[in-house]
Amino acid sequence: MQKEVIISGFGGQGVLFIGKLLAYTGLDEDKEVTWIPSYGPEMRGGTANCTVVVSDEEIGSPFVKNPTAVIAMNLPSLDKYEDMVKPGGVLVVNASMVNRSVKRDDIKVVSIPANDIAEELGSTRSANMVMLGALLGNLELLSLDAVEKALEKHMPQRQQKFLEGNKQALRRGAAYEVSEPVMA
Repeated sequence: MQKEVIISGFGGQGVLFIGKLLAYTGLDEDKEVTWIPSYGPEMRGGTANCTVVVSDEEIGSPFVKNPTAVIAMNLPSLDKYEDMVKPGGVLVVNASMVNRSVKRDDIKVVSIPANDIAEELGSTRSANMVMLGALLGNLELLSLDAVEKALEKHMPQRQQKFLEGNKQALRRGAAYEVSEPVMA
């Protein structure tokens, strides 16, 4: 099993954090893992993305042309990565930040109002965890339990106060119903 995931959004949306969390989880589960971040010079508001590859076997290359899955936190990310997802792959779209339908009908689309769900849970900053949960609930990659354990183990001490909220956000995302792709 090898799965490639591209996570993309604006700086400050926690894109790199959830990519690292996937990578740490893979390592904790004795998988082969690569994590490659990419971001502009802006700390917040600029573009940010990362590529995570998780595999049972040695990874030939960390670079990915057609990922198994994409998490698009905003419209520019959807515009850039929608066409790259492998047929049969998964595209998780933050419907709170995207104002158009997905054009493809050969992939599983999860259009989830992540910001709205995060706000319901009490912190808009956990939208990234809602998105990650939605991915885990719709792609055989890593278990939700394993990700929660990795979150406990690898979250910096100063961030531990957000642990339970992040777990709630993960679970809400994982339980979200899949919406079928809609042709624009």
